[in-house]
This record gives sequence, structure tokens and C-alpha cells, in this order.
Amino acid sequence: MLAEPPNTPGSDPAPGTGAVAALDVAVDCSDLAGMRRGVREALTDLDGLFVQDVELICTELVANACDHAGSPRRLVLLRQDFDGLPEVVVQSHDGSPEAAPRLGVSALGPHRGHGMKMVESLCRDWGVRVDGATKVVWAALRVP
Repeated sequence: MLAEPPNTPGSDPAPGTGAVAALDVAVDCSDLAGMRRGVREALTDLDGLFVQDVELICTELVANACDHAGSPRRLVLLRQDFDGLPEVVVQSHDGSPEAAPRLGVSALGPHRGHGMKMVESLCRDWGVRVDGATKVVWAALRVP
């Protein structure tokens, strides 16, 4: 996990070239199914199994924001090239810069806290960027 992408202090999460927002929505914590539907609709041209991985990461990052962070909450999907290869970057924005995710640890009990391990196993990289009163948890996935 990177606190910032390498050699790019203060930059946007996981910067690449030609980044285009595929989705930018306010998060409704009571309708994560609707969020997943929006993710599928934004990525219809990509392989279905890959899109399921993106949905899983979106669900985990947004659920973490709903469980552990304050408002406002947003989900942003970017499509970009990184090192010449296409990727999708998931960004979960929230209003709790002090509440960074930790691998395998949860304040909600011993049977929680494994979601970020899943995220780490599915993505090229992930990290956290704090900007004043907001935090962005991001995960970058290579498009197959």
C-alpha cells in the first residue's frame, strides 16, 4: 500500500495518463446494490469477470467509508493508462481523513477486517491520500 503514488507527492491517487471519469456518484450507504449497478453500466465494454472484481473493490471501499467514515462520501471510477497499459482506478472519497483503512484489522469485531486483504489481492496497487478534511482510498486494477 502506498500513502502516495511513487514520485508524485500531492498528486491525484494512482495517476496515469489520459484519465477519464467513467463514474462519479454520491454514495448512498443504504443502496450499495444501486452503486454496483452503476459500476456495471459504466464498464459495459470490459470483460464481465474483470467488472465483477471492480464491483467487489467498489463495494469494499464504499462499505468501509459507510462503516468507519463521515460524510460526504463519493465513488469515482477513472479509466486511464499506467505504464502504457489500460487500467481502472476506484476512488472512495469520504469526510474522515483520520480514519485510514488497515489490513486485517477492524474495530467492528474479530470476524471483520479482511476486506482490504481482498482488495490488495485483486489490484495492481492501492493507497490513501489525505487532502485537508477529506480522504481518498484508491485501488488501481489492470484491464485484462
